[in-house]
Amino acid sequence: MGRAYQNRKESMAKTSNQKAKVYSKFSKEIYMCAKNGGVETSGNLALGGLIEKAKKEQVPAHVIEKALDKAKGGGGEDFAVARYEGYGPGSSMIIVDCLTDNPNRTFGDLRGVFNKANAKLGSQGSVSHMFDHAAIFVFAGDDEEAVLEALLMEDVDVTDIEVEDGKTTVFAPNTEYNKAKQALMANIEGIEFEVDEIQFIPQMMKPLEGEDLENFEKFIAALEDVDDVQNIYYDIEL
Repeated sequence: MGRAYQNRKESMAKTSNQKAKVYSKFSKEIYMCAKNGGVETSGNLALGGLIEKAKKEQVPAHVIEKALDKAKGGGGEDFAVARYEGYGPGSSMIIVDCLTDNPNRTFGDLRGVFNKANAKLGSQGSVSHMFDHAAIFVFAGDDEEAVLEALLMEDVDVTDIEVEDGKTTVFAPNTEYNKAKQALMANIEGIEFEVDEIQFIPQMMKPLEGEDLENFEKFIAALEDVDDVQNIYYDIEL
């Protein structure tokens, strides 16, 4: 599971190199998270993690504050979460998460990218059953037993714990995100999360070569350029 996560993380770093796109992505996510769960990070753990992630991606403070102020006001755009699934080049499996204020526009934009790549949009659930929807936490430390004990004491359903190079990675079902984060913060002294998020992780990964790989990379880059796209998950090992 960890290798699949790291693979996606590194590939995202290569393709998400447009600052304006990154700022817009975090602005939307912070706004929606604060609007739905409140602007106080003490009561909205997901918002706290999202803001920390934005800071690590060097999103300016004024972008974050503007999104929070908009959420406080209760007005602004009404974005909806939209998830699309399908098959990309080389029979790759793709999940695309979007935040949109115009679902028809978003669907049309994505359909255009899929059609151009000779890819196929599928129905809901067509590929997501081959992914684990997981909460992921990465922090410094190598005491796997202490981490496991802390989570079990709080009755957290742990999927996996990995320790490598002085870092601990905890995987839990996405529904356990808040409970797992609270348990770690309460029981691991001085914990600072390097990764604190929910994402889809493929249960199995496969390599691509030659033209299939080239077409796949172009396909992902084209999806990244769609304004409403927030996250892309896939089962290809790059």
